[in-house]
Amino acid sequence: MSRAISTILGGALLLTSVASAAQAGGLERNGYNWDLLFDQERFASEAGVIYVMPDRKIKNAVDTNPLNGTGSDGIGGGATSVDETPNYTVPRFGAKVGLTPEADCLATYSQPWGVHTNPGYDWVGANENIETKIKSNDYGLTCSYKFDMTKGYVRAIGGVSYQEVSGFKRRLVNGLLAQTPFAAAGFDGTGLLDLEADGVGWRVGASYEIPEIAFRASLIYNAEIDLGQINGTVDLTEIPAILAGPTGNPFVGQVTDVYGTATMPQSVEFKWQTGIAPDWLAFGTVKWVDWSVLQVVAFCPTVTKSLGSCGPSSPFRLTSLDLMFQDGWTVSAGIGHKFNEQWSGSAQISWDRGTSTGLTTQTDTYLLSGGVAYTPNKNVELRVGGAVGVLTAGSFGPTDCPGNQPCGTEVTYDFGDDFVSALSISGKVKF
Repeated sequence: MSRAISTILGGALLLTSVASAAQAGGLERNGYNWDLLFDQERFASEAGVIYVMPDRKIKNAVDTNPLNGTGSDGIGGGATSVDETPNYTVPRFGAKVGLTPEADCLATYSQPWGVHTNPGYDWVGANENIETKIKSNDYGLTCSYKFDMTKGYVRAIGGVSYQEVSGFKRRLVNGLLAQTPFAAAGFDGTGLLDLEADGVGWRVGASYEIPEIAFRASLIYNAEIDLGQINGTVDLTEIPAILAGPTGNPFVGQVTDVYGTATMPQSVEFKWQTGIAPDWLAFGTVKWVDWSVLQVVAFCPTVTKSLGSCGPSSPFRLTSLDLMFQDGWTVSAGIGHKFNEQWSGSAQISWDRGTSTGLTTQTDTYLLSGGVAYTPNKNVELRVGGAVGVLTAGSFGPTDCPGNQPCGTEVTYDFGDDFVSALSISGKVKF
């Protein structure tokens, strides 16, 4: 591949990453990225970070469950409009080695999944959510083998990942507590779910490449990752144990070990690129992610494990993460151009179908991104990019969930067309 095409492609790949992080359907933060595997040099390493600034605002919130107190003070207090999503950072690292002229391997670290919502305590929907945060670590190894064709070559691709997932959710369990003497004693009526799990997944795919014209078409399937047993705790020590009473909730006033099960989604991604004129490159992506595998993730006391499985209809269910995602689709297309021997730029438009069915604010996202790549010499490349977009409007409210358990019954609210932006910087060394 010529240096000119490599420079243009550098900016194009940057846009794929920044767009993925800014759109973030389901629990996606940056998904999977194996582009470094295709680098023509024998050794290449890359590190980067993306900073995303979503401006999602909740408005017209109404507390719909008076049984646990209406509003964060138990009598209707609290805001009806709040900022939901804090800014977040997504790092990534990869190192690729050509073992032979035909065989290459890529080691990666990424944070493919994550979410952070933090509307806070002082709003009327605190019984639904005060703060939720999920994070992940993925350690991957992906290898390929090239087979020469009459023109170009075909590459067979396969790999594995070890993945860690952890997080927490805090919400107001007893809002009426704010109107009792217990509040003055420091009890705030909240409950906290902590969780952690890990699992192993695999991927397989193929590509057809013609380096002379920068043509590549690749299709990669990432298998689902079974997290097995998710271990965690439910902390209800912010509610006095005396309130449980002889027939009340026996878990009030203590920390309880819990367990659940979940699977991170499978995905299929098709990418293409081709030179279309001297110093010009076109590229695009179509990706499907099976987010509907995450519906209601139930958690039961660990001591009940021998009595039956823990699911949405389990009589032992203590709490749950109610997600009810639908499958996600992402479509993007862009163009890149070389300006001179050191500089190139790229622009891309993309659409992400929202994964929400009524229990999250993850609706359709439209994004415009741009970036530049600077190559001072053949061994170093620096990239800077940014994106702006629209998070489309929607609403939150009661949703039918499996197991005859109603979801989203604590609060209703709306959200409008909100702004999202992102910045990205990365560096690459190759030889």
